[in-house]
Amino acid sequence: MNTECSPNKIEFQGLGKRRVAGRFDGGTITSDAGALLLREVEERYGIIGRFAECFTDWRDEELIEHTCRDLVAQRIYGLALGYEDLNDHDQLRRDPLLATLVGKDDPTGRGRLAERDRGMPLAGKSTLNRLELTPADADAGSRYKKVVAEHEEIEGYFVDMFLQLNEQQERIVLDLDATDDPLHGEQEGRFFHGYYNDYCYLPLYVFCGKDLLWAQLRQSNIDQAEGSVEALEQIVGRIREEWPGVKIVIRADSGFCREEIMAWCEANGVDYILGMAKNERLKAMLSEEMEEARGIFEETGCAARVFGDLLYRTLTSWSRHRRVVAKAEHLAKGSNPRFVVTSVPEDDMDARTLYEDEYCARGEMENRIKEQQLYLFADRTSTSWMRSNQLRLWFSSVAYVLVNAFRRFGLKGTEMANAYCNTIRERLFKIGARVKVSVRRIVVSMAGGYPYQHLFAQACRNIGVPLRC
Repeated sequence: MNTECSPNKIEFQGLGKRRVAGRFDGGTITSDAGALLLREVEERYGIIGRFAECFTDWRDEELIEHTCRDLVAQRIYGLALGYEDLNDHDQLRRDPLLATLVGKDDPTGRGRLAERDRGMPLAGKSTLNRLELTPADADAGSRYKKVVAEHEEIEGYFVDMFLQLNEQQERIVLDLDATDDPLHGEQEGRFFHGYYNDYCYLPLYVFCGKDLLWAQLRQSNIDQAEGSVEALEQIVGRIREEWPGVKIVIRADSGFCREEIMAWCEANGVDYILGMAKNERLKAMLSEEMEEARGIFEETGCAARVFGDLLYRTLTSWSRHRRVVAKAEHLAKGSNPRFVVTSVPEDDMDARTLYEDEYCARGEMENRIKEQQLYLFADRTSTSWMRSNQLRLWFSSVAYVLVNAFRRFGLKGTEMANAYCNTIRERLFKIGARVKVSVRRIVVSMAGGYPYQHLFAQACRNIGVPLRC
């Protein structure tokens, strides 16, 4: 039975007296013409090129046709365009548009050395997977896998890109969070997590607004906050080298309310705003505010909030008394007290402002993690080893940095300035076009019925692409 049928002609339902037939004979057509916008962003900011510098390529230059930068660019553009699997590239390797994005001098692949490769300008899955699977100790004497990812350099890459893409600011807020990355195999470091009720990894993220500064893959049999101080040491140290006067605040939920983190912040001039698990002592200290909130609710029938400022210290785990902002809330379901510990003085920010405007804003970070996992495939950690799965997470993270840079600079002032990555991909990158390659030009003839031409033109103007009548 033939299960891989590629029919020359497909008969659809007719239209009146007309037959409706389809064929795969349209010639050189791409579905990703809008990705040329990403290429313009890369040309201006070098996001992919800088990431490729974090690899050491031990291959003989005279024997390779795909440079390390070519391989990295192909993988990241593929993720940005929705191709999560390396297997996709066995067909994508024929696409002259993707080859143009990568920067291939011969986007048709007609000049490839081996006859079997002609017409395929890009690398296939077997070549691309060497990026992920090369061990840390590989060198020129290794047999196949010789492109080594330098993990320490990659960790610093994201902070460097943040500094490059942003002007100096007086105050920044760093959001920390962990999330589950479900596993469906026997991957290295696999553990069952009781809260998520699944086998998973527990990656640690750090964002500043929409900018990604840290993405660390971790086993799930650890405390949620493990490794946070080490991450902050690198991030804060690098930022202060470039922006010595910047005021830095960290923000996170109660999983990061740890003495080690708070003490480090206090010793290094970093403010913190951290969620805090409630307990009987805290609820007793908030009893008057809770009674007041209940009285307001009974009088008005509407949810009521009253805020309090407490000075609190745990019995054993904290080294000092600290300010705790308390929200005494009463709802139809009953009382709902919440607590936040902070180093921000009351004179600088009152309790209501700190809770509602500062702490609650951390929920936006969850949208950024969602973008990465759902739309840029950060959870595609299906190789057998932690090292290669970490690299997959980083590839997804660089794809996010690239698309986010386009969102910031290309879509500024448009109705899609805050759109999610998948919406940007569907409306601006997924454009059908015929690609004509000649000696002197590459002409991409996009679909005349494309409905967002005005938005595409505005994005071109924003990133400096010339428009000619």
